Amino acid sequence: MKKLFTLAAVAAMAFSVCAQETSSKEDDRDPLDETEEEEDALDITEVEPPHKEVAAWPVFFAVGNVPETPDLVGFRLTIPYSDKQENVTGFDIGFWGRAQYFEGFMLNILRNDVKDQLSGFQVGLYNSADRADLFGVQAGLWNEAGSLRGAQVGLANIVGQMQGVQVGLINRAEDLNGFQIGIVNVIRNAEMAFCPILNVGF
Repeated sequence: MKKLFTLAAVAAMAFSVCAQETSSKEDDRDPLDETEEEEDALDITEVEPPHKEVAAWPVFFAVGNVPETPDLVGFRLTIPYSDKQENVTGFDIGFWGRAQYFEGFMLNILRNDVKDQLSGFQVGLYNSADRADLFGVQAGLWNEAGSLRGAQVGLANIVGQMQGVQVGLINRAEDLNGFQIGIVNVIRNAEMAFCPILNVGF
């Protein structure tokens, strides 16, 4: 009996010690660790909403700067002003129109401006194009181009290099393969740089 009693007492003491150690370990745990464990358990991958895809080309009709698109095929109404559509093919009608590339017919009362390549017609008070090497016609009070193959008709016509005809009060070209008809005709790199009424470059 004494042995059984002794064993029972030892077992009770060992159980009490183990319980105390377990309790102390639980007390020593960092509450932040519990939070991290909960977050890990509840970790849900965030899914971004799908991006809205906007079909910007081709746009067949534009009013002013709406819509803002790099390419427009069709008709643009430039009231009061348009410059957001960079590559325009078709008709451009209104007050002030600007594009990087243009193919078609520009009829803007105040200004037609093509920053790079023009292939078509510009009719307005002030017409400008950097290059109209394929084909270009400018008709207005003031016409200017870097290079042009076609015709300029207006009060003043200014061009860098040209193949074609200038008709106006003042015509000025750096290099011209064609004719100038007007009061003041200047071809700077020709043998006869100035000639009134009619000047010929070749």
